Amino acid sequence: MAVTRTVPCVQALAASWTAGSFALEPVTVEVGAGRLVAIIGASGAGKTTLLELLAGVRAPSSGQVTHPAEVGYVPQDDIVHTHLPLRRTLSYAARLRGEAPDVAPVLATLGLTGREDATVATLSGGERKRASIAVELLGRPDVLFLDEPTSGLDPMTAKDLVRHLRLLADAGRTVVYTTHSPPDIALTDQVIVLADGKVTYAGPPVGEGTAEQIYHRLMTGDVEWSPSPVVFEPPAAAPPRRRVPAVRQWALLTARAVELLARNRITLAILVGSPIMIALMFLMLFRPGAFDASAPSPNTTVMILFWIAFGGFFFGLTYGLSQICDEFAILRRERRAGLRLSPYLLSKVAALLPLLCLVDALLLGLLAVTDRLPDLAWSGHLALFGTVALASLAALTLGLLAASAVHNPSQAALTLPMLCFPQVLFVGAFLPVPVMADVGRWFSYAMSNRWAFEALGHTAGLPELWRDGASPLGRPLLASYEDSFDHPLWTHWSLLAGFAVLFAALTLLVLRRKAGRAR
Repeated sequence: MAVTRTVPCVQALAASWTAGSFALEPVTVEVGAGRLVAIIGASGAGKTTLLELLAGVRAPSSGQVTHPAEVGYVPQDDIVHTHLPLRRTLSYAARLRGEAPDVAPVLATLGLTGREDATVATLSGGERKRASIAVELLGRPDVLFLDEPTSGLDPMTAKDLVRHLRLLADAGRTVVYTTHSPPDIALTDQVIVLADGKVTYAGPPVGEGTAEQIYHRLMTGDVEWSPSPVVFEPPAAAPPRRRVPAVRQWALLTARAVELLARNRITLAILVGSPIMIALMFLMLFRPGAFDASAPSPNTTVMILFWIAFGGFFFGLTYGLSQICDEFAILRRERRAGLRLSPYLLSKVAALLPLLCLVDALLLGLLAVTDRLPDLAWSGHLALFGTVALASLAALTLGLLAASAVHNPSQAALTLPMLCFPQVLFVGAFLPVPVMADVGRWFSYAMSNRWAFEALGHTAGLPELWRDGASPLGRPLLASYEDSFDHPLWTHWSLLAGFAVLFAALTLLVLRRKAGRAR
């Protein structure tokens, strides 16, 4: 007969989940406080699904699940940034939760004392798993859920990790984890066995023999089991979670993004070095004096302005594509801890936009001092810079949108040519927009780079240069462009800013769908 408990526990009452051809049959189980519980079963049996239902990560299709107000969930993927020292990544995680960044007790609990200054990437497999657990322990959860924590570890390292989980349970914290490794159940208090989406056993490891022998008996159903009745206890009202203000989250996330960028020196060198290489190629490609009013080169001026616009677009796009897609596990963990998505997205922009503005300024400055730009007043050069910076911002948010829509960096890299080619063909540099086919002309309106190119042409005074220049190509070329360069600068800037806002809003929608809701 079930006994009313006064300590936290986890209960599932006829909780089920169905998706496509897979169904987790109704599960009724309970987990006592301070217990070490293993969920075992063959691949595809539904271990991760049941774990996520118990943890509240996934809502059941039917039935109910109750658990304490504070839970921690550690997926199979690492939920820590690998380029930061362990102390720094835990400190950021604590402050994002509104906790004091005193990580020493957590490190001591998990046997990581002395490794706090090591970069996470240099930790061993077992240490990295414990680092992910440490991040969740910062929130002082009543129950800790772990998905395949020993997967990929050698036997001794896996045994050491389970020993640390046993110590957490002995200290009063409930720990529930999935595994398909027989030795992992040696120290458990309770085992839940799944087969084809159905619980076939829930209770203590039974029988004599080694952990492997007990595991085999449980998996083959050689243990008689009658489900114990469960008195379902509605959860008590959870105290309101203290949420860090959005501005504070943005400041912390921006500082972390900048630190990650600074510590990843190879990536930083590529981000800064590639624009410099492109600028040097521009110098080799275009001769000086193309904008000379006495002898202008209309075709060259078109190409120079187009490639400047495309350069700003390309820089922003590649910067954006390098973000987010390798952080989904971390983002989901931080969402469960109360992270808002707007500060997260704005932190990416705040960390990368200054670097983009720097490389845009270097590109324009190098072209200006080598006589490959028109002779303009300072206001004109500032207008050129403003256009390229806005083009980079729009492309940056487009890159962030693409990065949020894919699942890994390899897929993000594959989207690069798909996003670049339309911005080359439908901008109007190689074929003026007014002479395009109707479909192409309408499609060009959706190209942010078109408006950057036309804004640059307006600031450079291409209509006057081509009309008044000595080249016989000037007037026919101007006629083919019609009024493309005649619109006020503010219209182009408004369109570029509008693209940035649109792409950012779409990115938030995608992230909200993929990263889940904040608690």
